[in-house]
Amino acid sequence: MRTTRLLRPDPDGIVAAAALLRSGGLVAFPTETVYGLGGDASNPDAVAAIYAAKGRPAHNPLIAHVVDAHAAARIARFDPRAAAVADTFWPGALTLVLPVRDARLLAPAMVPKGAGTVAVRVPAHPVARALLAAFGGPVAAPSANISGRVSPTTALHVRDELGGRIDAILDAGPCDVGVESTILSLTGPRAVLLRPGGVSQSALSEVLGIPIVQTQETDVLTAPGQLASHYAPSSPVRLDARSRGANELWLGFGAACEGADMSLSASGDLGEAASNLFAALRLLDQRANGRRIAVAPIPERGIGIAINDRLRRAAAPRSGD
Repeated sequence: MRTTRLLRPDPDGIVAAAALLRSGGLVAFPTETVYGLGGDASNPDAVAAIYAAKGRPAHNPLIAHVVDAHAAARIARFDPRAAAVADTFWPGALTLVLPVRDARLLAPAMVPKGAGTVAVRVPAHPVARALLAAFGGPVAAPSANISGRVSPTTALHVRDELGGRIDAILDAGPCDVGVESTILSLTGPRAVLLRPGGVSQSALSEVLGIPIVQTQETDVLTAPGQLASHYAPSSPVRLDARSRGANELWLGFGAACEGADMSLSASGDLGEAASNLFAALRLLDQRANGRRIAVAPIPERGIGIAINDRLRRAAAPRSGD
């Protein structure tokens, strides 16, 4: 078992984290969305170690995080559409799936077999950007949790699940957005939304000037977040719960949920709900003791679309169920 160091998000901590990445180590770090589990995206052993630490299925791809669009253009091919959305939304909560430019710059696992693509993002969190600048290359960084479980939005969440499995955690407090990045594929003539997230589909469509289609089932996964069951607590989840049922804990939203065990946002603020989502699911899961988690309805608009996506995956039948 490894000793997992807790690093401060100051210059010394950033230098230490970058050195660990260069040596093939694994470092969890904050983004504006969730904490990511970072490893050198060009190092096959480091990428394999990410999969092993998370227990992640080998066919589930990873995102390459880079410091800016120029770094992204070294590993991915940008057409005018990709350049337009990158100019508008980077740095930020948007991942683009694009044709790979030079697969030799990446570990083979970063380029899904049969796809010839790479998923790439420029995060906005200042600590993530400082780490990427100090490291000087692409960093593979899925969410820093056991595969399929609730994503981490604090360093404590990471330590609880991956302590002893990774080398260090850069602790910069809780993440602001609280749900993962939007993933948009621009590998063909259509713009395809693979995962809703912190950037809305309508905002992307407005920049592109074309409608964005929803992802279809495919044998080749080109980005994370496409598995039917994902982001799941250990306890079963019931959606659209307007009251607490027998043997349930109730996660509310809005003023109509008086008496709920917890609320994502008592005022009905979707941004607050997104920020609180994963932490609330984790806390209720710890308290459940065999009970089910019932979740109040969430409006299907804005970032509520991403919240509902995560909740539907959390409530989906688990493998082997």
